[in-house]
Amino acid sequence: MKKRLEVIYEKLLKEYGPQGWWPISSKYHPSDYSFPKDKNEQFEIIIGALLTQNTQWTSVEKSLNNLKKLDALEPRSLLKLDDEKLKNAIRPSGYFNHKSERLKLLAEWFLKDEGIPTREDLLKLNGIGPETADSILLYAYKVPSFVVDTYTKRILMGLELIDTSFGYNEIKKLFEGTLKPDYKIFQEFHALLVEHAKELKNGKENFLLNI
Repeated sequence: MKKRLEVIYEKLLKEYGPQGWWPISSKYHPSDYSFPKDKNEQFEIIIGALLTQNTQWTSVEKSLNNLKKLDALEPRSLLKLDDEKLKNAIRPSGYFNHKSERLKLLAEWFLKDEGIPTREDLLKLNGIGPETADSILLYAYKVPSFVVDTYTKRILMGLELIDTSFGYNEIKKLFEGTLKPDYKIFQEFHALLVEHAKELKNGKENFLLNI
């Protein structure tokens, strides 16, 4: 299994190249792992991880751009926003009533600045599930915590590495138990799987099937 996952990673990286996730201000940064460079960029990643729940990234970008126009991509500024203004700003991401409340809770939590959180700490926060928690850890704090999404599961099932009985944590352990715990590899692998899934949806031949 370890060898097969390593080969999959190498083939995806050769095909698509470094992805430069997580985008900051809608800009990707291939091969530059210095992001986030400050607390504001860290906060932008965190709220982006929450906003992307149950929606497409293009919708999240619209919400983030709206918040940027309001100078609210910073926790104190976001907390000062009128509730209706906040809801309207993030409306493109959907579920704006729930997400607006959760964004303010995240801002309050972030301002406590207690260092790198544990996964358990994040999962205790309202509205933060496993995928969001892992996204925050991996991209905002550079903790090697593998992110599993629907794209990942779909690809692994197609390669018969897992079946429908595998849950989130089982798939997560599959990666974390076989790969070097390196946040750079985890970031790239997750992003490459998403890119590959999108290409397959657009009709690209699955070059991983013969591995």
